[in-house]
Amino acid sequence: MKLIALDVGSKRIGIAKADSSVRIAIPYSAVEVDGTEFKKIASLARAWDINSFVIGLPRNSKGEETEQSKYVRKFAAQLKREIEGAKVCFQDKSLTSVEAEKRLKSRKKGYKKGDIDSEAAAIILQDFLEQKTGKPTTRAAAAKHKSIKGAKKSNRLATVIVAIVVLLGIAAAVSYGYYRYNLRSVAGVDLDCSDSGNVVADECEKTKFVVESGSSVDLIASNLKEAGLIRDRLVFQVYVRLNSGHKSLKAGEYNLSKAMSVAEITDLLLQGSGGNVFGLTILPGETIIQIKKKLVDLGYNSETVNAAFAKSYTDGEYSWIFEGKPENTSLEGYIYGETYEFYRDENVEAIIERTLEEMAHVLKENDLKAKFEAHGLNLYQGITLASIVQREANSSEAQAKVAQIFYNRLHGNIPLGSDVTVKYAAELAAENGEVYESNAEVLGIDSPYNTRKYPGLPLGPISSPGLSALLATAEPDESASEYLFFLTGDDGLMYYSTTDAEHQQNIIDHCQQLCNVPLY
Repeated sequence: MKLIALDVGSKRIGIAKADSSVRIAIPYSAVEVDGTEFKKIASLARAWDINSFVIGLPRNSKGEETEQSKYVRKFAAQLKREIEGAKVCFQDKSLTSVEAEKRLKSRKKGYKKGDIDSEAAAIILQDFLEQKTGKPTTRAAAAKHKSIKGAKKSNRLATVIVAIVVLLGIAAAVSYGYYRYNLRSVAGVDLDCSDSGNVVADECEKTKFVVESGSSVDLIASNLKEAGLIRDRLVFQVYVRLNSGHKSLKAGEYNLSKAMSVAEITDLLLQGSGGNVFGLTILPGETIIQIKKKLVDLGYNSETVNAAFAKSYTDGEYSWIFEGKPENTSLEGYIYGETYEFYRDENVEAIIERTLEEMAHVLKENDLKAKFEAHGLNLYQGITLASIVQREANSSEAQAKVAQIFYNRLHGNIPLGSDVTVKYAAELAAENGEVYESNAEVLGIDSPYNTRKYPGLPLGPISSPGLSALLATAEPDESASEYLFFLTGDDGLMYYSTTDAEHQQNIIDHCQQLCNVPLY
């Protein structure tokens, strides 16, 4: 894997590159922050055929992120928007500029500020490569060497007591440093595993880990180490005993990854199996309004949920499913109804992407695009009609007949006259605080979803269609070719008719309750 490292500053951005198989980082240059920096970086990435970036993340002396850290994270987010398919992860850049300048001075050659930035980028990348392999970094080794060398030059006249105190202090510092180092994830870098574009995506892969009933902390630690999920068995045991309080690690089946720290793994094992997994069931016929509520009920912030659904998802492998979809229309109809399992650290965007991937799979597996086109509909129109069919009929048999009736009306230039689309318009209006007193008011809504008022298909889908509704729309029941009307009777059966008079009679005979249910 080829990588580009960036040392991001407010004036310049240092650049370095490396091949992970060789593990040697090479300083390249620096670019000015003048509004053209993303274009220049993109040009280099294309020239080198690289889309994976390691970006230095500054921290203060306590290891905490700073205002500059926020600036760097904002830069990284913009980079991913500017460069299609860009994959980004972060690497600690503490004191890299200082180290870079020392290196340049030691070469006893002239250098510019840009040289410091590119050298710093090379150090960041070298640290990343070496930490990824689990080896101590070059800087760490150099620092250790320097410390030893300095110790040899210590004052030979120092007392034995002072020497012992110094050595004990060093031992304590080394021990604490070792302890802190081994609390980190095996990945060794900050990874947001909810971001599918991570450079080290394999480190985010979940591994099934089983804790048998009665297992000791020592045994669990050994098994974690053997599975490659922690760095050090003893460090894990110490951390658990210091931080578990009166709780014990619980038996069960867990999904862990190499991107998880000892603290994260311990928290999960203390919670019990399933603590990092939750289920989300999206039913066919549900709307985005209903799906958003489910996510909020699961603990997601409503603003975060709304922002995630407002984003465009047209740059993934599933982007082809949006063919024909007008700009600025919602994801309604694309959130495929299914029962999913997600990890607690997954963000709303990752959840949405999973449902879109499932929709793409269903559409492709059943060749629905071509089948919709055979009926004169593009993919977006086919999904739209399927979403209406979904809410109009429950059984696959009835859905196939209803789909054919809608085709009959479309081809005859007759308004669909679907009450479920009008109801959807009322649901959208209710979200904006509009109140209706009667069905008559609802049926008069001036909305592109009012198929009683406007001919043709509505603006877009009105729900998440399930597989049976999609198949029914793709392969309608031609035996219903003579019908133009249908209704679901109070007895739950479907009644079909050719003329409006027959339809009205069916209402009188079979639909005195359901046909008078409020639409608002």
